[in-house]
Amino acid sequence: MDKGNCSSLTEFLLLGITDNPEMKVFLFFIFMVVYLINLLTNLGMIILIRTDSQLHTPMYFFLSHLSFSDLCYSTAVGPKMLVDIFAKNKSIPFLGCALQFLVVCIFIDTECMLLAVMAFDRYKAISDPLRYAVDMSSRVCSQLLVGVYLVGTADGLIHTILAFQLCFCGSNKINHFFCDLPPLLLLSCSDIQVNVLVIFTIFGFIELSTICGVLVSYGYIISSVLKIRSAKGRLKAFSTCASHLTAVSIFQGTMLFMYFRPSSSYSLDQDKITSLFYTLFIPMLNPLIYSLRNKDVKEALQKLKNKILF
Repeated sequence: MDKGNCSSLTEFLLLGITDNPEMKVFLFFIFMVVYLINLLTNLGMIILIRTDSQLHTPMYFFLSHLSFSDLCYSTAVGPKMLVDIFAKNKSIPFLGCALQFLVVCIFIDTECMLLAVMAFDRYKAISDPLRYAVDMSSRVCSQLLVGVYLVGTADGLIHTILAFQLCFCGSNKINHFFCDLPPLLLLSCSDIQVNVLVIFTIFGFIELSTICGVLVSYGYIISSVLKIRSAKGRLKAFSTCASHLTAVSIFQGTMLFMYFRPSSSYSLDQDKITSLFYTLFIPMLNPLIYSLRNKDVKEALQKLKNKILF
């Protein structure tokens, strides 16, 4: 496509979740409650981990950044979506659309890799507890975290630059509630083969490598746990991994369905439902999963509650 034929779009129109006026109040209430729980629980998890010395361990260090990641990409989507439910003008500036997509992409990638790093941390804690403090020192944790953010930022920039230099010479209406890549590519009158190839190579590599990292780590964990003679010891070791494994299964399962399902089964309505799940509901579920099933977090919450009350 000749770049001279491209129209200079200044904004996109987000069609939102539904046009049904009877559903709008119900959906607004549900999504507002979900977003507020998301905001409070993730902020609470970050503050709790930073203020309680008992939680100053590698596992909770990475968990606080998982909460930060959840908070960032859900906030990039949630408030705008809530406003647009009742707004007559659901426009978003071209650069605002690019920024929204960039933030979501960076922190989705970051979350993928953080979950793999957390699996590696559990492997080190269970398989080699005597060397755990050395192998997962604060310096090593910081280096792993910097690497995660750098890869996530680089991938986000690549996808954003490639997507927003495409030609949009037709409609500017995005049939979605935020600037996601699949519906955006449907609007382009350019050749999108490079964009699709990059999704399957770079994001596909990140997904595959993180899933393999989690599986390998849990393979070693299971092998180590089975060597423990005490049934109580085996149960304790498995219970420390249960929350993480639940979070990984939900998040990675959603990502695989979202971006790697056959194109023949793709539908925009299905895309919206899946996107709602990973942008709002998963960020709400993660802190609940870790706090409800974690003894240390419960104790830290009780201590904080006692401080506030007394």
